[in-house]
Amino acid sequence: MSWIIAAVSLTFAGLAVLAFLAVRVLRAAAELGREVDRTQGRLEPVRVLFGERTAAVRGQRDESVPEGAYDRDQRPHVARRKDV
Repeated sequence: MSWIIAAVSLTFAGLAVLAFLAVRVLRAAAELGREVDRTQGRLEPVRVLFGERTAAVRGQRDESVPEGAYDRDQRPHVARRKDV
């Protein structure tokens, strides 16, 4: 009888450890989700700028960006390609 009690006790202890680890994983996943949202918000202007530059290199206009959103003459620190 004592073996059965010991086995049940070890089972519950193992489940308690797994529950604790599951809570830690869920908290880390929630934190990762917040970090991904924050990073996506920070990278959105860069994505728009990249779309404008690649459209300019290809000779196309990016219709998703409003007029005047990016003016190359107002940004002298941006290097220009001579062959475009």
